[in-house]
Amino acid sequence: MPRKSFVPGAALVAAAALAVGLTGCTGGSGPDGSDADAKGGGAASSNPAAEPGRYQTLPEACGLPSRSAIRSMLPGDGQPLSSTEADKVYGGTADITYDTDRRVGCRWTRETTAGTRHIGLDIQRVVSYDGAVSDDDKAQGIYDKKELAAQIPSGAGSPSPAASSPSASKDTGKGTGAVPNGASSPKGKAPSGSPSPSSDPSAEPSGSTAPRVLDGLADAAFLNDKLITADSGVHRDVTVVFRTSNVIVTLTYDQWSTDKTMLPDSQELQDKARSLAGDLADNLSE
Repeated sequence: MPRKSFVPGAALVAAAALAVGLTGCTGGSGPDGSDADAKGGGAASSNPAAEPGRYQTLPEACGLPSRSAIRSMLPGDGQPLSSTEADKVYGGTADITYDTDRRVGCRWTRETTAGTRHIGLDIQRVVSYDGAVSDDDKAQGIYDKKELAAQIPSGAGSPSPAASSPSASKDTGKGTGAVPNGASSPKGKAPSGSPSPSSDPSAEPSGSTAPRVLDGLADAAFLNDKLITADSGVHRDVTVVFRTSNVIVTLTYDQWSTDKTMLPDSQELQDKARSLAGDLADNLSE
């Protein structure tokens, strides 16, 4: 049987048809492959990633407050401190953290014959891993939860410490547990550096010492105040929390009295805590 002859023209036609088919299958791609995933490219252009927060690192917590501010918040009882003792008291003790770019803290304590005062500082840098949520918005959500947990009344903020009335520092009333925030105690005795009786036991504290939102401090801030008169001892705990960009700062300041009839002064503790919080916000912004 004679063999069929090979026709070169037919082979060329088939090859050309195959080339056209392949070109049609890949015709949507550009030279750089930018159109390979049209959905991804469209999403990126219409929904840009949220802005990162202002802070990418954190300062050393014990060195953030000034030595003079810490000294004023930890008054003595007339007994001078040696240079070594002063460094230990006013230098603070750093908290142990595993990532100092995300969280740092420091603690200061001074004991006297009248009682003990503590200062606590916690600084947290918030990072959002959701491209649609900015670091600042994530930090605001955490701040809101803290304010809600503290049961801070909603409404107008407070005046500055300098505008507070001196009469607001007088506490009256008594109890055997946590006295409601801003409430009074009939013992009416409030120590400053050293506890001393109040000159007017019947005076009621003004609204300026009640737990409240703070105006003019960072992006958002609140102050909480609790008087504890349990069997373990009488102490007043003042807390200031504020947010600046993607950083949340929690400042705690408390005073314990060795004499249960001598109640720590709310106005003094709040004024000093508020003043230090303002300094911290300014130092963070530098």
